[in-house]
Amino acid sequence: MKILVGYRGANVGKDLLDLAIKHCKAFTGEVHLLTSLPGGNKTTGEVINEAKENLSWAAGYLGEHGVKHDTHLMIVGRTPGEDLTTFAMEEGCDEIILGIKSRSKVGKILFGSTAQFVILRASCPVVSVR
Repeated sequence: MKILVGYRGANVGKDLLDLAIKHCKAFTGEVHLLTSLPGGNKTTGEVINEAKENLSWAAGYLGEHGVKHDTHLMIVGRTPGEDLTTFAMEEGCDEIILGIKSRSKVGKILFGSTAQFVILRASCPVVSVR
């Protein structure tokens, strides 16, 4: 089983990793950690370094739990939702795990724009973690 985790290193990040670990162990899987950055003048060297550090920490955490994994930092000018759904389709992922932000009552209904995009466009099941 190939599991794609949309990872930003945010507060919910460890919860995403813990769920991915459970699924990997239950279904003999592997995890692909993906962080998406917009690129251009919106993405500074500091932001890239922080993303690399977050991915490195997450990879170490998965390694400590004996989970096969790899990391992907995408800076190709697409939205995070486009990067996640494209990667999942091209790599034949069986599941996408991503975090959702707490929002207003209306926002909670609609999820975040990235989560909503992925849920509606993904070629595989999507698990959202709050």
